[in-house]
Amino acid sequence: MIGAGVAGLVTALQLANRGLGVTLFERAATAGGKLRQVAVDGARIDAGPTVFTLRDIFEEIFASAGTTLSSHLRLQPLGILARHAWSAAPDQPLDLHADPRLSAAAIGRLAGAEAARGFERFCADARAIYQALERDFLRQPRPSMPGLIRGGGVRGLSNLWRLRPFTTLWSALGGYFRDPRLRSLFGRYATYCGSSPFLAPATLMLVAHVEQTGVWQIQGGMYALTDALLGLLRARGVTVRLATEVSAIRLARGRVARIEFGDSQSQAIDAVVATCDATAVGAGLLGAEAAFGSARVEPAARSLSAITWNILASPHGFPLTHHNVFFSADYAAEFADLCQRRRVPRSPTVYVCAQDRGGAAPPMAGEPERLLCLINAPAIGDAHHFEPEEVEQCLNRTLGVLQRCGLELSLRAEQYVTTTPTDFHRLFPGSGGALYGRASHGWQASFKRPGARTPIPGLYLAGGSTHPGPGLPMAALSACHASTCLLQDLDSMSRSHGVGMSGGTSTR
Repeated sequence: MIGAGVAGLVTALQLANRGLGVTLFERAATAGGKLRQVAVDGARIDAGPTVFTLRDIFEEIFASAGTTLSSHLRLQPLGILARHAWSAAPDQPLDLHADPRLSAAAIGRLAGAEAARGFERFCADARAIYQALERDFLRQPRPSMPGLIRGGGVRGLSNLWRLRPFTTLWSALGGYFRDPRLRSLFGRYATYCGSSPFLAPATLMLVAHVEQTGVWQIQGGMYALTDALLGLLRARGVTVRLATEVSAIRLARGRVARIEFGDSQSQAIDAVVATCDATAVGAGLLGAEAAFGSARVEPAARSLSAITWNILASPHGFPLTHHNVFFSADYAAEFADLCQRRRVPRSPTVYVCAQDRGGAAPPMAGEPERLLCLINAPAIGDAHHFEPEEVEQCLNRTLGVLQRCGLELSLRAEQYVTTTPTDFHRLFPGSGGALYGRASHGWQASFKRPGARTPIPGLYLAGGSTHPGPGLPMAALSACHASTCLLQDLDSMSRSHGVGMSGGTSTR
């Protein structure tokens, strides 16, 4: 296994559950990949994914290991999914609730009865899209458009049109909501996979249904998921080698045979799953021999990156909940900056995760809180170095958006840690800082993501840059696809002829 992000941890667990000997290599000093933490003035703050959804997928993974999710993690459902604010009307925030009836009522109070009815139709269509895609797309290791149509039986073609793959999300939202605030709110779902609502397909409406099935807060922070998976791996004898970078995958007779790592070390293997950004494979960062295992993603096709600030400070004014979004005054201009001019937006939309809120005991007024503040940025981390002056300007513009929405944050240098696209590219080589692999722009984009199997026998891919896409549950599903394909292929080999398995990254 290469990479100890969520996909790498889950893949290693699935293989170890089947009795294979697994060695997991991670170039960083800690496991977790994008699910990471940073230290700010003595506090550990989540610095990666903040949303835990599709709990059933993780229930299945933990059950396959002979345990339960609740035995390892304490999860609390969020009654308020997110709070949204606009600078034009800072005294009119809008909450989306776990109960869609409460959301419809809140939307009605904000924008009228027609908007509330539009929300109900939107939810029904989002549910239908998710149900149409779950079995024949999300749960398939390498889906295709013809496969989606065949999977729907005689109604396959009509189901395809219900998915609205040829309509942009922004255009589709106009059929439900006249109020531009609501279009920007639900257009936000495109950014969950690092894309623009003006270019991404309306299929991404399914994210609304995913959230309505439950958004959970992990007590102790999101990194507790990494710790839980690591504990299961070590209990099953998986070797976890942190701070050990794999430099090359070597082939023999056309298939994977050996990996090289560390200080001129190597190890014979029968199969390997790379969970780094798939572009890193295609760029030759795991050796020239493995480069044709995945295609490179051109910079213009990359998903968005971000600039983040992990903060330990006392917020004032705006009543934060766990998830909060403060919208740009001009949403179209923001994405023109991001996707056309490829620059940090002049007026960004700001996401704030208040890690200590949402539970039974919110922080006392005036106490320092753990916050993750994020704005979208283009994935230019390999071509542009973000100088301190530029980052400071971004921070000032970001704080200005928050202030216009009623949230005051007074920061000293020791109270925050900044991560730019340049930093993300350093953390995740080959990505350019892109956090989600390929952008979901156009109906074909989802089918261009690499699947679990590659053209190289014995080399498999998993992670947020592969099918079915970014986010914790999707990365976990990609791991399930990779482990299933690997096990099927090993079983096929063992039944066709003798195979020597002398130990390695993934062996019986």
